[in-house]
Amino acid sequence: MIRIRQGFTIGYDCPQPVPMVLMLSIHPSREKDLLTPHVIEFDPAIEARRYVDGFGNVCHRIIAPQGPLTISTLFEVQDSGQPDLVVLEAKQIPVDKLPSAVLVYLLGSRYADTDLLHDTAWPLFGGIEPGWARVQAICDFTNDRITFGYEHARPDKTARNAYDERRGVCRDFAHLALTLCRCMNIPARYCTGYIGDIGVPPANAPMDFSGWFEAFLDGPEGPRWYTFDARHNRQRIGRVLMATGRDATDVALVTSFGPNWLAKFNVVAQEIKEGI
Repeated sequence: MIRIRQGFTIGYDCPQPVPMVLMLSIHPSREKDLLTPHVIEFDPAIEARRYVDGFGNVCHRIIAPQGPLTISTLFEVQDSGQPDLVVLEAKQIPVDKLPSAVLVYLLGSRYADTDLLHDTAWPLFGGIEPGWARVQAICDFTNDRITFGYEHARPDKTARNAYDERRGVCRDFAHLALTLCRCMNIPARYCTGYIGDIGVPPANAPMDFSGWFEAFLDGPEGPRWYTFDARHNRQRIGRVLMATGRDATDVALVTSFGPNWLAKFNVVAQEIKEGI
């Protein structure tokens, strides 16, 4: 087991009171791993109403006051210290055998424009063995096709846009890969959370939240969601989930309903070494 320190400091400046929905908590599935309380703090102090959305994510509703607002948390969580699970024998499940609850993850959504990529996906991946091999082939293709760069971020970029432009950030890798999976009748959902530089060379860039995806396959223990990361395209250690949804629309960190300016954005995700 390893210990990880995680958290963030996000600052806004609002010219007027602005309602916001925050999705900044870790996912309920990881709450059992908390070593210290996960408490979101506000400066100045304001009311935050907690709820769980239709995808099972923890959210908070606030009204950001006029002027500056800082939102922050810092906590410790334990992790197995093992890389992402790889199950090569996991099989694709026929659509008629899928649980009804996952059918929504076969459909097009805001950033997953399946209708524009269906005819692209089948010639590329139709001849690959259905299941883990097919999903991994989609990750390989996506990782090779898109060049990563923060300067390529754009809030309206869809999977088809990412395919055509061949550049983007982690969310664009995830959107293209999960959309291609859906085109191949593999349920796939978007994920956001923390990935620190654990077991890999430190990145020469500020820490940020990360986006990846999960595919629903039938493994040795039965059907379940498996983690895939088309941007890094390698197993990572210390991945801590915050939220899942159809695409980035469903897992936006902050959704605001009024004018505001992002004044500060710092993220922490680092392994706690012995004696530190």
